[in-house]
Amino acid sequence: MAAAVLPLPMSRPMSPSLSGPLSLPRKPLPAGLPREWYVAHNRRLKTMRLAIALLDSGVYEPSQAGNRRIRATAELIGVRPPSDITCRMVRALLGYGH
Repeated sequence: MAAAVLPLPMSRPMSPSLSGPLSLPRKPLPAGLPREWYVAHNRRLKTMRLAIALLDSGVYEPSQAGNRRIRATAELIGVRPPSDITCRMVRALLGYGH
């Protein structure tokens, strides 16, 4: 007798959300570090959010992720438009697995 195959429950919402019910609790950043550290930290967070959103939308290659597409994705997920540096970081992250 074969067991019934049931669909797995969704582990996260379909649309990207920065403050959804499954997000981790935020912790305050450490105090007393140079301002450049906070800027770099926030840029890396934005880069990861954008790369994940692009992967979810079917963009897997750095060549598919131009500045215009990355900035449109930023608008879609509700983050400020990224700088050229952040766009380069997103493409580097997408190409990391190659």
